[in-house]
Amino acid sequence: MRHDRILGCLLAGAVGDALGAPVEFLTTCAIRQRYGPAGIVDYDEVYGRRGAITDDTQMTLFTAEALLGNGDPIEQLRDAYLRWLRTQDEQPPSDDGLLAVPELHSRRAPGNTCLAALRATLTGARGTTTDPINDSKGCGGVMRAAPAGLVATDAKQAFWLGCDLAAITHGHPSGYLPAGALATAVHLLVDGSSLDAALDTTFLELSRHRGHEESTAALEGARELATRGHPTPEDLERLGGGWTGEEALAIAVCAALAATDLADGLLLAVNHSGDSDSTGSLCGNMLGARDGATAIPTAWRDELELHEVIEQLARRLTR
Repeated sequence: MRHDRILGCLLAGAVGDALGAPVEFLTTCAIRQRYGPAGIVDYDEVYGRRGAITDDTQMTLFTAEALLGNGDPIEQLRDAYLRWLRTQDEQPPSDDGLLAVPELHSRRAPGNTCLAALRATLTGARGTTTDPINDSKGCGGVMRAAPAGLVATDAKQAFWLGCDLAAITHGHPSGYLPAGALATAVHLLVDGSSLDAALDTTFLELSRHRGHEESTAALEGARELATRGHPTPEDLERLGGGWTGEEALAIAVCAALAATDLADGLLLAVNHSGDSDSTGSLCGNMLGARDGATAIPTAWRDELELHEVIEQLARRLTR
């Protein structure tokens, strides 16, 4: 059961990413014009194939690989993100872990903040929550944080690890606190909590940290909106576009809470004018951690890019 939830977290996150990738930069109106009134309901071709992942899943996989090590986790994560940076700078594959996967050596609309912060890291910068590398609250920190919840021993450790890994590139509290919140929720969901119970604990942990107010308000708005039933894209857009950490997590939380099942949640999370691949990925992380990989439609799982690599990493994380 635990392995199914760990696998579900990683796979459903990647599925949400792949569903959102073709519509990431489209407005709701443009999505409906292209795909019909229901919006996108299946993979579409992007980056040369159907089921293609983006930088969100790329960085999540490098996060997971780093957390399988035995050294200082933050140093391992910093090194892992520099390894990911090599894949974006047209360096050839090597025989070193994920760097050996040719498909990962591909630019999939990487975030400028991540690229700039990691290039600064090459010259000695060290982004932390107490010594921020910048003032960015973009969603590039939270979108890669789910593996922290999979390896943490308790909710508090999950929160701190999520924050610390995001602060390597994102220095604003609304850039790294949502990453801690996601990691906490994922940890609790894998352990068998309901989504509401996991969010209750996450809110409590979030409230203890300086600068939480913006993230807390966004998540409270998401929970309130979900109580009204199935949200429309226009409803979700009241929570923002998902380009910042707190907005991306809020949209994902609302979609997850309002969904009838995992597939419904992913489609809710990607059909809006905003950062659809990131919101789909975060929603998938949570619903996959709760429902397991068996809840993912087989067709989506089989057509997903690098699903075999994700399955291998999930097995290693379970062990």
